[in-house]
Order: sequence, then structure tokens, then C-alpha cells
Amino acid sequence: MTDQLANAVPLAAITVPARAERPRIYVACLAAYNNGCLHGRWINATTPDEIRNEVRAMLAASPIPDAEEHAIHDYEGFEGANLSEYASFEMVCELADFIDEHGELGGKVLEYFGEDLAEARAAFDEYAGEYRSAAEFAEQLHEDIGTQIPESLSYYIDWQAVARDMALNGEILVFQTSFDEVHVFWSR
Repeated sequence: MTDQLANAVPLAAITVPARAERPRIYVACLAAYNNGCLHGRWINATTPDEIRNEVRAMLAASPIPDAEEHAIHDYEGFEGANLSEYASFEMVCELADFIDEHGELGGKVLEYFGEDLAEARAAFDEYAGEYRSAAEFAEQLHEDIGTQIPESLSYYIDWQAVARDMALNGEILVFQTSFDEVHVFWSR
């Protein structure tokens, strides 16, 4: 038993795998796929031309001669955003750039706007900031605009309810990315 404890890895030494450097797609050769053979490759979503070059090379190496058709069969690093198997490489790269810039928050905003990349981008023009909670945002907002609240009444204000009402009224959008991290956007 003591030998097992001596060889145990301390919890602090265990690390979570890092997010892929760049979102990437798995492009498969459809001729091989339709003939019961899996052939494809993972390609970083860098530029449309680089992806096309990688796809050409993958198709040239296909076990099926003269293979021409391909499809995106998998993807990773897109923070929950969805890609169709026939998404254009331009769209793949635009989405990858957006996710690279905004990370997990970008994925949540994109999902909220129904995968509409233009709407998600526009939302960041109305970004109000990162807070520990929506209540903290509401309290900070009232301090910033100079709302005078008598000291004797300040403890009676439910800032969580104020923030909830602002969200229900359509004034703000709130996205939680961790236990004590929320991002607030003004609604347009």
C-alpha cells in the first residue's frame, strides 16, 4: 500500500489537456469512404488555400484512384459551433478566426445567435465586460451612473434580481463561462 502511495502522482501534477492551438477539421475522401475504407486527414483551419492544398494532397494519396470528392467528417476546437460536412473552407476559416479571438465565450455567443457569425461578431461591439456575477454588473452599473442610494437602504437592494430583470427585459445578455465568471453584453 505504501509503495502505491509513493508512486502516486500528486493532484497538482495532473494537467488538463490544452485546447488545440488552432481549430481543425477532419476531411475525408468520399470515394474511399463509400468503398468501406477510411481515408482522410486532420487539417488546421488556417487559410482556405492551405486547406485546399491539404485536401488535394489527401485525395492524391487516396487508396481509390482519381478520388475527387471530400467532406468534413469531424472537427475540434470550435467551442461548440457546428460545421456542416460541406461547409466552405472560407466559412471554416472565418469561424476558426472568430473562435481563436473569443474562445469559449465566442462559442456561447455564436450558439445564442443561431450560428449566425455576423450577429455574433456584432454582439461584441456591445460587450459590457467580465464580472463575477450579473449582480456585480448591476451594482457596478448603478454606481457608475451615479445612482444615490442611502446607506441605510443599500443592504435591501437585491442586485441579482435587478440583473435578472435587466436580462428578462432584454436590456442585457449574460453568458456564464465559469463558476464566478460572467460576460455581459448590451442588447441591441
